[in-house]
Amino acid sequence: METILALTTRRSVRKYKPQPVPQETLDKILQAGIFAPTARNTQSPIIIVIKNAEVRKQLQKVNAEIGGMPEGFDPFFGAPLVLLVVAKKYPNCVYDGSCVISNLMNAAWSLGVASCWVHRAKEEMQTDFGRQLMQKLGIEDEVEGIGHVALGYAEGEIPQAKPRKEHWVYTVE
Repeated sequence: METILALTTRRSVRKYKPQPVPQETLDKILQAGIFAPTARNTQSPIIIVIKNAEVRKQLQKVNAEIGGMPEGFDPFFGAPLVLLVVAKKYPNCVYDGSCVISNLMNAAWSLGVASCWVHRAKEEMQTDFGRQLMQKLGIEDEVEGIGHVALGYAEGEIPQAKPRKEHWVYTVE
């Protein structure tokens, strides 16, 4: 897909088919994420691929609790795959991780995979669940949770773009 077309047609999707994303497609999406720009090329972000159903269920529960959502609510909208982006703590880690998430979502869309950015990763990393997950993965650095990318194939129609607001661009000549 042409880059500009992918960037201008991508939409957040909030309902997914249970169909898994093939590993080959996921690998391409992850490749785009690890090539996101980072300040001073620090490459501080870490992408955690959540495929394990039990871990996803725990993550879903913690995220929903933090968000004040009702019990059983899925903040990942039924997506079969969740990418958790964290970054080693340093002054630019949130910006770097945000670039990673943007690359992941745009790459997914260009490959026919839908996505949605889901927040509350920062708070998750401050819970016992978050600390234990990092420990289980052998991530010893102190990390900041940046966000999640819910990934999967869209169920139903893709939302239409909302009208763009005025005054997005100003020029100083």
